Amino acid sequence: MTSPTSPEIKHLGLADYDSTFAAMRAFTDARTPDTRDELWIVEHPPVYTLGLGADRGHLLAGASSIPVVQTDRGGEVTYHGPGQVVIYLLMDLRRNKPGGKLYARQFVHKIEQAIINVLQAYNLDGERVAGAPGIYMAGGDHQGAKIAALGLKVRGNGCTYHGLSLNVAMDLAPFSWINPCGYAGLETTDMRTVGAQAMLSDVQQQLAEELVRVLAANE
Repeated sequence: MTSPTSPEIKHLGLADYDSTFAAMRAFTDARTPDTRDELWIVEHPPVYTLGLGADRGHLLAGASSIPVVQTDRGGEVTYHGPGQVVIYLLMDLRRNKPGGKLYARQFVHKIEQAIINVLQAYNLDGERVAGAPGIYMAGGDHQGAKIAALGLKVRGNGCTYHGLSLNVAMDLAPFSWINPCGYAGLETTDMRTVGAQAMLSDVQQQLAEELVRVLAANE
């Protein structure tokens, strides 16, 4: 059960990255202390995005066939494409919890936990890796492979945008044309490859609802 102040979940469908990025910034520029938080569920056409300070040297041979967009999130280069859940979190961390302000480190931890919980619902074990935001496979033939990425912008007033991506059933080749998140040779996988047959729309909704639940939990 969600309260009236819980984030509103919005489905944007298949949407161009540039226009969505602009919309996130415009929403954040215009919001007030009374603006309801929102989670935007979206699927993007193929695009590479660069975090602040990202090294373009992590774009390898083959990457030139896909558009590259400079963003203002944290992190290095990542790939978005069809078959991937992308959820943007437009939140005001100052009033997220009944107990008070939610700090950025707690925010990241909760997002990662929501991803781990959803993977577990499909009998997949995901884990954190110290110093490397995102979620990685904890066992099996693809142990250590990255399955979810995380990149956020937290403004000085505590308002956030950008968010997370979880690979469900993708063409994984474009990941081989970059050093994902700046790590040369890092394997990237998706839920289909590691044995979970899931509908993208189901995972989108489950992850959004789990984010709302975990972010509201006083734990």
